Amino acid sequence: MPQPVTAPQVRTETSHFGICVTDLAASLRFYCDGLGFEPFATYPIGTEYGKGLEVPGEIDLTAQFIRKEGMTIELLHYRSPAVDGRPSNRRNIVGLTHIAFVADDVTATVAHLVACGGRVLEHTRTIVDMPAGRNELVFLEDPDGVRVEIGNSHAE
Repeated sequence: MPQPVTAPQVRTETSHFGICVTDLAASLRFYCDGLGFEPFATYPIGTEYGKGLEVPGEIDLTAQFIRKEGMTIELLHYRSPAVDGRPSNRRNIVGLTHIAFVADDVTATVAHLVACGGRVLEHTRTIVDMPAGRNELVFLEDPDGVRVEIGNSHAE
């Protein structure tokens, strides 16, 4: 009879997640001025991290860490090689599809994020009345098109 396999001890806390950006200043405006994150560490990264980044050739990038209330995001700004591709534009594409935040006032938060460089996707605005209350959400694009959900549940 096979012996049971013991899972390794991995904490459930999240270290961080990374977002590749084309314009670091624009992304800092959206995430810091718009969502209230604070920059806390900046690292120049070179080819020594190439294997871990899975990027061939010479690498020149800035890793800018920002955080808020226990959430940490690493904004990866490549100078070389150039960035490539587009973020997921639907939630049924394999991989990370969006980042979601809770807002007390969805409308005011979305307006503020638009002023900080976001683009609201009005066709995603959804309000669902449920027995336990109302759910409201809408998606925006950050300056590079990464989907950001702003939502709230209102108990009735």
